[in-house]
Amino acid sequence: MVDENAWRRFWNRGGWWRAFLVAIVYIALYFGIGALLSPGFVRAGLINPENIFGDPLSIFFGIALPVLLGGAILIAFAASLGWVRELFGPQPIGGRGWMWLAVVLVIVPVIIRLVATDWGSLSTAVVFSALFMGLCVGFTEELLTRGIAVNLLRKAGHGERTVFVLSSLIFALLHSSNVISGQPPLTVAVTVVYTFGFGAMMYLALRVTGSLIWPMLLHAATDPTTALATGGIDVATSSSGSAQLISLAGLFNYGYVLFAIVAIFLVKNIVAKNTVAKKHELA
Repeated sequence: MVDENAWRRFWNRGGWWRAFLVAIVYIALYFGIGALLSPGFVRAGLINPENIFGDPLSIFFGIALPVLLGGAILIAFAASLGWVRELFGPQPIGGRGWMWLAVVLVIVPVIIRLVATDWGSLSTAVVFSALFMGLCVGFTEELLTRGIAVNLLRKAGHGERTVFVLSSLIFALLHSSNVISGQPPLTVAVTVVYTFGFGAMMYLALRVTGSLIWPMLLHAATDPTTALATGGIDVATSSSGSAQLISLAGLFNYGYVLFAIVAIFLVKNIVAKNTVAKKHELA
């Protein structure tokens, strides 16, 4: 039987390596769940491996379900530590006015892609499946990186600039695992750079809105609108909608990276003292 107090004491110490450890375990579980379930779903005709975004069943069983199960595991992990209220409660450090620019930079391309999408070519079932997928991805990935990872970094006493950079890096490295799915290394490298920038926007949104819910919703809006506009997941060369508008929305990816670099110097390296583990807890 696991000693709950020892379990909580271990994680309440925080630390960057514990944050990376949680991310690595999550990725292993995510791919493990996929490897375990996907073959059966493919045989049952629930996943079309040639076009996983082509029908609602493929979207649900091939993308949303493994992420949803990963999110359930993360919630169970947070609950075992008594962190759920802490993660979803008000942030211990507020944001600055300039951080709202990150929220704007995320919302504008979402709107552009909504306009650019060829809605007539998409079934209602595919649209709703994509939106559900977005909710699953936004909830799970933000819970992991802007929730659990940020909490672990703060509990170790790291300043917010360090929390900002490391949590964004963890988010980016999560997507380096796309190489396991067969994506070309160059594509994966570009994705890692972009996701670092996007992760930085989500951290700034966390700070300025004061709640983990808003980065979850912003993230949940980004992935499905991108997929619906371009005709699939991680598609950059073909589109189902207006190529000009989709290209315009894609320019914001560069904006994320540039603004992230600037923000590194703007974020004050203050410590969220009320999240730091007490000395008697470290004994």
